[in-house]
Amino acid sequence: MRELLSAAYTYYLANQERFTTELGRHVALSGSALAISLSICIPLGIWAARHATIAQYVINAVGALRLIPSLAILFLVLPYLGTGFSSALIALTVLALPPVLINVYVGILGVEPAVVEAAQAMGMTTRQQLLQIELPLALPAIIAGVRIATVEVISSATLAAFIGGGGLGIFITRGFAIFEPRIMLVGAIPVAVLALISELILGLVERWASPHRSGRVS
Repeated sequence: MRELLSAAYTYYLANQERFTTELGRHVALSGSALAISLSICIPLGIWAARHATIAQYVINAVGALRLIPSLAILFLVLPYLGTGFSSALIALTVLALPPVLINVYVGILGVEPAVVEAAQAMGMTTRQQLLQIELPLALPAIIAGVRIATVEVISSATLAAFIGGGGLGIFITRGFAIFEPRIMLVGAIPVAVLALISELILGLVERWASPHRSGRVS
C-alpha cells in the first residue's frame, strides 16, 4: 500500500498543473450546484411550509429524486444539454435539491406555533417573523440538509468526468481505463478529503447553530 501511495504521489508531482485545474473545477462545480440548490430550496421550502395542503406533493416529488442514481441523473441531461460543465452542474443541482428542500421545510414547520404567536403579538410583520424568528430557529435543520447535500455533491461530482464536466473524476476515470490504481488515487483521495472536511466544518456549524437542540433531520 505504501508503494501505491508513493506512486500516486509521484504521478501527482508530475501532473500538478492539471491536478490544480481539475481540483478548482471540482470545487467550482460542487459549490455552484449547492448555491443554486439553496437559492431554489429556501424560498420553496418556506412556501411549502405555508401551504400544507399541497406541500406534501411538492416534497414527495422532489424527494423522489433521491431514488434516481447519481450517474443516471448525469446521463439524463445529455440529450438536452450535451456534455460539459453546464450539464454536470444541472445534474448535481438536481441531486442536491431533496436534502436541502426537505430540511428547510421541516425546519420551518418545526418552529413552535407559540413562538410565532408571541412574535405576532409583539407586532412583527410576516417578513420580520421569518427573518428574526423562524429562519434562525430552523437554521440547525437547514444546515443539516446542506451538510448532507454537500457530501453527496462532492462525491458525485467525480461522475461529471463521464459527461465532459471535468473535476477530480478525470483521474479516476483515466486510471480505471488503463488499470492504473495510482492515477485513480490521485482523484479519489482528494475527493474523500474534501468530503470529510466539509462534513466536519458543517457539523461544527450545525452544533454552533443548535445550542438548545441535539436532534438532527436527515
